Amino acid sequence: MTAQSPNYAPRVFVDTTDLSREEWLAYRRQGIGGSDAASIMGISPFRTARDIYYDKLGLVTTAEYEGNWVALKMGHLLEDLVAEIFTRKTGLPIFKLERMFQHPLYPFMLADVDFFITLPNGQTAILEIKTTNYNAKSHWWSNGQEIVPEYYEAQGRHYMAVMNVDEVYFCCLYGNNEDEVIIRHIERDCFYESELIFLEQCFWTDHVLARIPPPYTEDAELIEESLKRHVGLADPEKDAVQLSEKSKRCLEKYLELQACKADRDQEAESLNKEMKRLRALIIAEMGDNCTAYCEVNGSCYKVTYNPIQKASIMKKDMLRMQTLYPEAYRQFVTTSEYRTFRVSGVPKEQVT
Repeated sequence: MTAQSPNYAPRVFVDTTDLSREEWLAYRRQGIGGSDAASIMGISPFRTARDIYYDKLGLVTTAEYEGNWVALKMGHLLEDLVAEIFTRKTGLPIFKLERMFQHPLYPFMLADVDFFITLPNGQTAILEIKTTNYNAKSHWWSNGQEIVPEYYEAQGRHYMAVMNVDEVYFCCLYGNNEDEVIIRHIERDCFYESELIFLEQCFWTDHVLARIPPPYTEDAELIEESLKRHVGLADPEKDAVQLSEKSKRCLEKYLELQACKADRDQEAESLNKEMKRLRALIIAEMGDNCTAYCEVNGSCYKVTYNPIQKASIMKKDMLRMQTLYPEAYRQFVTTSEYRTFRVSGVPKEQVT
C-alpha cells in the first residue's frame, strides 16, 4: 500500500457532547479507535488483538477488564489540568472538539481526540494527554534519547491519519507539579501510516466483520491475562479436549524446549551450589558484621549481609485463625485462583 493522498477532510461521526458512557462505547465499537491501534499492531503492553475483537463485538468491553480503574479515572480527571500545563509550558493555544471523527476513505477508522492545538503557522496539530507514575517515566526515553512509547506513537499516528494533520504533541504528567511533565512531538510518517491502515483494515475485515477471532501472537503473560478475562474460572468437571494439529506442534516444541531447559537447569544448579558454598565462606568471616570491603583484580567491592524483617502469618497459624476467629478470617483473607500447566506421559489408550 502506498502513502495515502493528503487531500481529504475527516467526517464527524457523532457529536459526543451529551453522550453517556454506554452510548459512547456503542459508537466506539463501530470502528477502530486510536487506543486500539497498538493492540492490532501487536505492540501493546496492555491488551491483545483478541481483546479488541471481543470489545468490538460487544462481548467484553475494555472498561470491564481494565484492572487499574483508579489510574484510568485519575487520568481522565487530570486531563484539563495537564492540558493547561502544556499551554503554560509551550505558549501554544489549545481547543477541544466534542466530536468523534471518521476517516472518509477508511470508515472503520475513528478518532476521539483529547485536544487540538493552533500552531503559529495557522495549522492544526493534535494534543494527547497522558499520566503516569514517577517510576514509569523512563518509558519516554530509550538509550538516553527522548522518545514516544511505541504504543502511544501508534495512537498518535492513527489520529493523524483520520484527522489529516501532520503533527501530534504528547504531554505526560508523572508528578504533582508543573515541572514533572514530559512533552514530546512527532510528525507524520505516511509509510508508517500506510502499514497501520493496512493492518487495521485486515483486522476489521478479516476478523471483526467475519466474526473470526484473531490469533494470539503476543507475549505469554499478555495472552494468559486475556484468557483469564474471556475464558473465566476453570471447570474441573468438563471432559478432556483433543488438541488440534496446531496445538500438537506447539506441544512438540514445548517438550523440546523443556528438555533443553532441563539440561541447562542442571548446569545452573551446579553453578548455584558452588556460589552458595563460596558465599557461606565469606559470611563465616564476616560473623555478625553487616558490611565488608575488598579488592579483587584491581576493582573494589562492598559486600553487605543485612538483616531483613517482615511480618507474615505461617500456614499453621492461618489454620488456627480460621478455626478460632472465623469472622476475622473471612474479612481479611482473600481467595484467588491460579492454574498450573504440566505435561506428563500417559498410556496411548487414554489419548485415543
